[in-house]
Amino acid sequence: MQRKPAALTAEEFDLVIVGGGIFGAAAAWDAALRGLKTALVEAKDFANGASAQCFKMVHGGIRYLQHGDLKRLNFSCNERSVLLNIAPHLVNPLPIVIPTYGNGRRGKLILSAGMRLYDALTLNRNRNITDPSRHVPNTRTLSRDEVLSLFPDIERQGLTGGAEFCDGQIYSPPRLVLAFVRSAVNAGAVACNYVEATGFLWDRKRVRGVRVRDALSGEVFDVRAKLVLNAAGPGAEYLLEHPHFGCWQRGKFSRDAYFIVNRSCSSYHGLAVTGQTRDRDAFFSRANRHLFVVPWRNVTLIGVWHRHFPEHPDTALVLREEIDEWIAELSVTYPALDLKRNEVVHANCGLVPFGKSESSDEDLSFGKESRFIDHAREHGVQGLVTLVGIRYTTGRGDAARALDLLLKQLPKPPPSAPTHAIPLLGGDIDDFTQLHRQAHAQRPEWLNESSLDALLRNHGSRYTRLLRQAQRDTERIAGSNTLGVEVTHAVVEEMAQCLSDVVLRRTDLGTAAHPGFTALEQTAQRMQPLLGWSDRQRDEQVLATDQLLRAHQAFARTPAAAAA
Repeated sequence: MQRKPAALTAEEFDLVIVGGGIFGAAAAWDAALRGLKTALVEAKDFANGASAQCFKMVHGGIRYLQHGDLKRLNFSCNERSVLLNIAPHLVNPLPIVIPTYGNGRRGKLILSAGMRLYDALTLNRNRNITDPSRHVPNTRTLSRDEVLSLFPDIERQGLTGGAEFCDGQIYSPPRLVLAFVRSAVNAGAVACNYVEATGFLWDRKRVRGVRVRDALSGEVFDVRAKLVLNAAGPGAEYLLEHPHFGCWQRGKFSRDAYFIVNRSCSSYHGLAVTGQTRDRDAFFSRANRHLFVVPWRNVTLIGVWHRHFPEHPDTALVLREEIDEWIAELSVTYPALDLKRNEVVHANCGLVPFGKSESSDEDLSFGKESRFIDHAREHGVQGLVTLVGIRYTTGRGDAARALDLLLKQLPKPPPSAPTHAIPLLGGDIDDFTQLHRQAHAQRPEWLNESSLDALLRNHGSRYTRLLRQAQRDTERIAGSNTLGVEVTHAVVEEMAQCLSDVVLRRTDLGTAAHPGFTALEQTAQRMQPLLGWSDRQRDEQVLATDQLLRAHQAFARTPAAAAA
């Protein structure tokens, strides 16, 4: 997969998709499998925004029991099953424990009843998952001693036991998006990052493509297409500032944030703790909305916190004082965690559609579904549908729904594609546990276990290609488990254009913490001849990536300070 902007002007496409996050990437793969000539353009890098900043969870819909929303429950459960099936190297089940206290709303009786109902409503959750190591088990109740054996430091007073359910966890959200993009390209799509859509091409009240600007060359050109899917996330609605759309009012967004703590969990189980935010739309609520403390790689993730965010998406950030507020909240809800400020090594945030009450940020109306805007029906504008996605989990399913809506405008819409059953690139694995066992049994002496694990998780069945290259080039990036050939592969085969693309989205170098200045320099030196950088450009890339990583580490004092 190589970056070829000229291919975007070589022909008229059936469909151009704006936005290279999970929704746009999934739509590109779906459309290409339907036989459509498809183009995908992304203003920055693939999975640069909310898709990369998500909490790395694939939710099975258990929370929607509280809303009595069986439609969303079944949809989420199905999409979790699909991702566990088509990307078994990148998505795995994660058991989560909810402690129970007393005999009231937080007691075992009410929670157990809800869990049994959830099991009954999701009997088919493993039907299409071919990899047995990715099966989601039934929920189960836990005794007090079982809960304490997993989490010996939780509040003991009134503890009666707990319940355990499984959701999915993503090893690397950006690489899962990239798997969709690469699968789309393999199916015939043209994809290009760092190509920003600046407006639509108009033929009266019909959209005929998009005008774009190449962020790397500065060139402005047109990408022509019969249809356009606007899936640019929180930036999608800024493309609708045109008289044909009337007095457009941007929808409400939440800045969903979490932080990474440099501490290993006591077990491979997540823990749900009661937060201080109430979901006012829940019909059946045990208590306030849960925060999750979950293991991920060798660190701990804690989140998610929601805040209404009316400003421009590019200004979304985590303020330093918010870290202190979050730690203060955790000291009340989970005092035994005893979280220290210097343990917080990374903060992530992204924008998703949201509904907010007018009272306070402790009483919130959370987003329900992705926004689908049929502009032919809403504004009389032909050739355009806008999709503003809400959950990474539903990216594939919502992309299919948006395409079905848009393709109705064709004289003969192509049939749906079986994206629920076709493995993504690297996902053709019958049993990931067995693959892992075989790979480690054959591991060469020069390769450590952690580096091999990273190859398996990031590349799945295609890991052997990089392993063969690494046998001739055994360099490893300083202080990390990332191999030099992974950097080369990211540039040559995965369209990485900037150092941050490799460090944050193609490899494990900067996904949990700053890898160190030496590692940045070594990585940039390896990229330099492949991208034709001058020494000055190489050094600029190092400094820019260092500043970006430090912004995630130190956090911003004020929005102005962060921008500076």
